[in-house]
Amino acid sequence: MHIIQNKATRLFIILGGFFIANALIAEFIGVKIFALEDSLGIEALNWNLFGQSGSLQFTAGVLLWPVVFVMTDVINEYYGKRGVRLLSYLAVGLISYAFLMVYLAIALAPAAWWVGINEANGVPDMQAAFSTVFGQGLLIIVGSLVAFLLGQIIDVLVFHRIKKATGEGKVWLRATGSTLVSQFIDSFVVLYIAFVGGPQLVGGIEPWAWSQFLAIGTVNYIYKFAMAIGLTPVIYLAHDIIDRYLGASLASEMKKKATE
Repeated sequence: MHIIQNKATRLFIILGGFFIANALIAEFIGVKIFALEDSLGIEALNWNLFGQSGSLQFTAGVLLWPVVFVMTDVINEYYGKRGVRLLSYLAVGLISYAFLMVYLAIALAPAAWWVGINEANGVPDMQAAFSTVFGQGLLIIVGSLVAFLLGQIIDVLVFHRIKKATGEGKVWLRATGSTLVSQFIDSFVVLYIAFVGGPQLVGGIEPWAWSQFLAIGTVNYIYKFAMAIGLTPVIYLAHDIIDRYLGASLASEMKKKATE
């Protein structure tokens, strides 16, 4: 049998591709900050937390990161720690490579006609727009990658600790529990590196106040918390689809090996 015809191998490629694609897209759309209330067409909640108040604002990356962590738990279930770590390291490497290529693209001299091609649409300088949207600050990139990798490692460890304690049952507990812990780490690490600790090290950038850091980090985590709970049925659906695809015998064998 050709290796691609092997169901376990083919499933790993499909899950891994979807996992990495979501992580990569989340990094690039993360530069946009959106207002939740305005997006939903509702009145601003005017929350007040740690002395900070205003509308609920998030990086667009939060739309996909919960999906990435759900994918982590699904892959963890069938391929274990080694499978998740391989994809996590690969994702970090590919994201770093993608950002390097973007910076090289920014450095290319733009064609004169292209710079003002969308001036009638409110974009007077396409080179400036391209550089601003794709050229995220180095601290944001570093913070995001560190938070992602740390969150993945913690997710794997918590997942297997819960599974070891509860056995094959209670999929919701190990999947949701590990995601809630890892998302907490992810939410605060990226903000600390990018906007608190990082600026203090490099200088020349005004760091966030601790109240702002805690308020925005808490709001982002609450959103991810709600998403993790809301996506729990999706995990069961994914398990059912994968078990049907693999067959009961192969699925059971893979889950057993993943635990070992």
